[in-house]
Amino acid sequence: MIIEFSTIVAIGFAIIFITAILKGARVVPQRSAFVIERLGKYSRTLDAGFHVLIPFLDSIVARHSLKEQVIDVPSQMCITRDNIAIEIDGVLFIQVLDPMRATYGVTNYFAAVSQLAQTTLRSEIGKMDLDRTFEERDSINANIVDALDKACEPWGVKVMRYEISNINPPQSVKDALEKQMRAERERRAQVAMSEGDREARINVAEGHKQEAIKQSEAIKIRQINEAEGKAREIELLAQATAQGIALIAQAINMPGGRDAVNLRVAEQYVGEFGKLAKTSTTMIIPSNMSDIGGMVASLGNLLERGKSGAAPHA
Repeated sequence: MIIEFSTIVAIGFAIIFITAILKGARVVPQRSAFVIERLGKYSRTLDAGFHVLIPFLDSIVARHSLKEQVIDVPSQMCITRDNIAIEIDGVLFIQVLDPMRATYGVTNYFAAVSQLAQTTLRSEIGKMDLDRTFEERDSINANIVDALDKACEPWGVKVMRYEISNINPPQSVKDALEKQMRAERERRAQVAMSEGDREARINVAEGHKQEAIKQSEAIKIRQINEAEGKAREIELLAQATAQGIALIAQAINMPGGRDAVNLRVAEQYVGEFGKLAKTSTTMIIPSNMSDIGGMVASLGNLLERGKSGAAPHA
């Protein structure tokens, strides 16, 4: 009976020992950390891997994820500097860097960071007008991250970034902004039309200017060409006349040339008086009209004197 009782006690101790070992064995996942207390006091922080705790002495008081975590910041009403109430919500990205401080520095760092983000957002929005809230989102996000990072440092939490999701102004403000944008678009359209009309007028004027210049250049070139043509014509005519006169002079000096000249002069003399008789009813006839031969002889003497270079006598 004594043997049986001791056996039962041994078996009981063995069961208790095995249970304690199983209870004290802990596996920490990757990118996680467990905060351990021994008899109610902070003992250590367990990193990823297998660990054995002392049963009934060690206890896990906090489990933290070391990955970047997302906190949805609830929407809230913010008042701008020009007294416009707008509704804004955002998203906050944080990461636990020190599990021990995240456990003992604040009760709930999720709620603390979210409330701090809302407070800081209201403060930043109150510093600017409504128009700037739409234009300076990046500046607002950067200011909130800077303020939160400094406040969360004692908690062992790092604020990675903050992003504003939506900015919802009142309906009256939306209508006013819509009218303003419509007026701005109409103004830009009118400016574009006026600039286009101005460019068109400038192009037309430039075209007329170029056309006038081209026409004046064409007239100038035509006048130069006509002047050169007339000069060439006069030159050629003078050369032809000189050559004709030289040929006539040579012909006169040839045997029988003088008689031919006299005959030609007599024919032209008679022909010209015949033309006068046809075109006019009144005609003055020289007194020596019948003495054609004497006139021709006088002309012959004139030609002879011109050939010899003697001056004619009156």
